[in-house]
Amino acid sequence: MPALPRLLLAAPMSGSGKTTITAGLIAALTARGLAVAPFKCGPDYIDPGYHALAAGRACFNLDAWLTPPDQIAGILARRSAGADLAIIEGVMGLFDGYSGDDDTGSSAHIARLTATPVVIVLDTRAMARTAAALIAGLRDFDPGITVAGVILNRVGSPRHARMVQDAIEGSVGVPVLGFLQRDETLTLPERHLGLIPVAEPGRWQAWLNEVRVRIEATIDLDRVVALARTAPPLDEGAITLPPLERAASDQAPVIAVARDEAFSFLYEDNLDLLRAAGADIVFFSPLRDTILPKETGAIYLCGGFPELYAEALSANRALMYAIRAAIDAGTPMYAECGGLMYLTEAITDAEGRTFPMVGALAGRSVMTPRLTLGYRTARAECNTWLWRRGETLRGHEFHYSVWEDRPESLPWLYICLPDAMRPAAFAEGAVIHNTLASYIHIHFLACPQAAQRFVAAAAAWQKGALA
Repeated sequence: MPALPRLLLAAPMSGSGKTTITAGLIAALTARGLAVAPFKCGPDYIDPGYHALAAGRACFNLDAWLTPPDQIAGILARRSAGADLAIIEGVMGLFDGYSGDDDTGSSAHIARLTATPVVIVLDTRAMARTAAALIAGLRDFDPGITVAGVILNRVGSPRHARMVQDAIEGSVGVPVLGFLQRDETLTLPERHLGLIPVAEPGRWQAWLNEVRVRIEATIDLDRVVALARTAPPLDEGAITLPPLERAASDQAPVIAVARDEAFSFLYEDNLDLLRAAGADIVFFSPLRDTILPKETGAIYLCGGFPELYAEALSANRALMYAIRAAIDAGTPMYAECGGLMYLTEAITDAEGRTFPMVGALAGRSVMTPRLTLGYRTARAECNTWLWRRGETLRGHEFHYSVWEDRPESLPWLYICLPDAMRPAAFAEGAVIHNTLASYIHIHFLACPQAAQRFVAAAAAWQKGALA
C-alpha cells in the first residue's frame, strides 16, 4: 500500500501531557484540512474520546498484549483508510509495558511493530540541560525505534523553551518541533480512573479549541507533517477483519449495547466484529430509556462510571426491571466491569451513599480507595454460550470498586492465571442463567470467535433455540 505518514507521541512517564499535546495536534492538523486518523496505545477507553473529538472520526486502540502483535500494523493500516496521516498517542512511559523486564504492549513495542517515528513529549518543568540527557537516553535505549523529534511541554517561557531546545539539538541532534507553555487552564480535569470521558457533560470543545490555538502558535506543524512523511510503507499484512461465519438467521439478530454517560467503555473494534458476524447493533441508555430495544436477542453491558450516576440509574426502575426480566428469561448478556456493578443489588459510591440496582447478582458494588488494574489471562470455568470450559483469553481490569457479599454458591466465570503482577491464580466473575458478568474487559480482535458466538447466541435466542 502507499506510505502512511504517521507519528507516535510518547513520553518518559505518565503525566507528561501526552493527551493534551496529541489532541491539540490532531485538532490543529485537522483545521488545516488534513484527514487525521487517531490512535491510542494500550487498553485505554477515555483518551480516545478526546482524539476522536479532535479528528472528527473514531479513535482506535493499538494494544500488542491484548491483541496479537502481528495484527497491529494491519489495524493501523485498515483504520487509517482515507486519512492523510495517523497520529498515535502512547501509553505511560515510552518503554513501560507488561512488566519491568518486558515492554510488550508499550509505546516502544507499537513503534517497532509499525516502524513509526517517535516524538517525545517532554515535561520540562524545573529542567534545562538535563532534558538533553533524557532525550539521549530514550533515543539510545532501543535501536529498534527511531526517536525523531521532541515537543516541549509546560515550559516556563519562550526563553526557557529556547534554552532546552539548544541543549537537545546541540548535544543530541534530535529536532525540537516546538513547545507548549505552562498554563494550568489547559490541564484536563481528572478523576479516580484518569481523565473525565467526553461522553459526559463538559467544556471539551472549548478546551480543545484553546489547545489548538496554542499549538498553532508555538509548534511547527509543517515540520510535524514532514517528519510524519519519513515513515516507511507499512508492512500491513492482512488488513481486513478476521473472517467470521455469519449467524444463520432470516434477519440480523439485534444486540442491545449500553451507551450513555454512565456506560461508554467499549472498543469500536468489538462492535465492528459483531456487525461482521451478522449483528444489528442497537444502542440504549440505562440512564434514560425505559425499555430495551425492540427484538433484543442479546445484551452487551459495557463498562463506564455507574457509580457517578448511581442515583439516576437507580431512579430508572423501568429499565432495571426490563433488564432483570431479560436475565430471568435467559436472554444472553455479557456485562463488563461497570456492567457487572449495575447488575448487583446496589452500588455504594465514594461518599458512602447506597443506591439499589438491578439485583440480578447478590451482593453490592462498593467504591474503595484501592485501584485494581492490570492485564489478565483468564481461563473459562464452564461451558457457556460465549466460552468453552478451559479456553483462555486475554483482558484487562481497571476499577476502584469491589463486589462485596458475593455468594460462594454462584458459579465463577473465569480463573485468572498467575502473572508478573499476581503470583497466584484467583477466581473471577459470575454466571447466572445466560448472563456472564466480569470485571475483565475483553477485546474481540484477540478472540474473534467470541464475536461470532455472541451473534449466534442472539440469533438462537430470537428463534427460541437457546437453552
